[in-house]
Amino acid sequence: MKEQMRARAQELQRRLKDHSIDIAIITDEDSIAWYAGFWGYLGVEFGRPSMLVIPSEGSAVVITPLMEREMVSEMTWVEDIRAWQDPQGPDHWDQVLAGVIGQAKDVTIGIERLKIPALVSSFLVDRHGAGALRDISPEIGKMRMIKTPAEIAIMRQGGQIAIAMLDGGRSKLAEGVPEYEVALAVIEAGTRKAAGFLTDQGLEAFMSPTVHHLQVLQSGHHTSMVHRRSSVRRLQKGDPVYFCFCGMVNFKQYKLGFDREYFIGSVTDEQARTYEACIAAQEAALAQVKPGALAEDVHLAANEVYRSAGFAPGYRTGRAVGISNLEAPELKDGDKTVLREGMTFAVDGGITVPGKFGARVGDTVAVTSDGHEIFTPYPKHLTVVT
Repeated sequence: MKEQMRARAQELQRRLKDHSIDIAIITDEDSIAWYAGFWGYLGVEFGRPSMLVIPSEGSAVVITPLMEREMVSEMTWVEDIRAWQDPQGPDHWDQVLAGVIGQAKDVTIGIERLKIPALVSSFLVDRHGAGALRDISPEIGKMRMIKTPAEIAIMRQGGQIAIAMLDGGRSKLAEGVPEYEVALAVIEAGTRKAAGFLTDQGLEAFMSPTVHHLQVLQSGHHTSMVHRRSSVRRLQKGDPVYFCFCGMVNFKQYKLGFDREYFIGSVTDEQARTYEACIAAQEAALAQVKPGALAEDVHLAANEVYRSAGFAPGYRTGRAVGISNLEAPELKDGDKTVLREGMTFAVDGGITVPGKFGARVGDTVAVTSDGHEIFTPYPKHLTVVT
């Protein structure tokens, strides 16, 4: 795995040369993990940036808080690790970074413009001028677009973890059960499943099986509030209950999309019709996921189902996923990227009835040579839990 990461960095160096960029400063946690194999746990929101610096020629450098240096050195293939520490002075991160960049006045710096922290970009602008910065996000996006067999294997395991999480949550569904108890069951089941895929050797020793983030779970009329977290609300008869695992499954730093919905005790005709339209839209979208299709074709297929059923079209039917929750391309109108084998997507169906309920379903798939593979194969038919 480390050699694969080293090869990625070398490919980025080639691309930097092609675009006449002298040095790349990578601050996004996902990109750092993809190129260098490490990630921090208390990041820039604590004022503690970690950086991977890749020059167009020469060796990569990691800049990390001193307290994480030992851990980083065990995780990454990069040999030149420079630790920084507070307070402000010669050992602070900005001065360490300045030392890595050097004194050249006309240096051209590649950054991920929408992901670089403001404190880092401000430092670079103050020192080198805004004209020195070049957005390399498109190049990094292209490099990450086609997943390797090793990445596909990780995402398959992520799919199994997501299914275990859903099984755990489903086992708790009943009238009178508070939402947070369902969420706790999700976390326990997912953590135990993930632990079964890990060892305490090598890079895996630094990978926690504990699932990440607060569970996206809503019930009743709250299902119209997308991405609401579990609360102390107790499930009632007639409630829809919506599970979303986007961001929850973060296995070996890889993410996926997976959504299912259930009904407690009963379901109304309106809810049933809406949910079935949601399933039909996702199925129409999935039918378009194959090599040679355009990204927007997937989206347009879903929107045709929504319109035919009397619902408004959606903004987006899905997006590429991988080491980030949002990658390129996106399944939306205007994205004419041609789908290729090895691309991975979260493909969703969703309808919101404001103030009443929402109906949603989602799966993660990989484009194969002759169609697609679903990483989250799990029943999605309308189910009333009794």
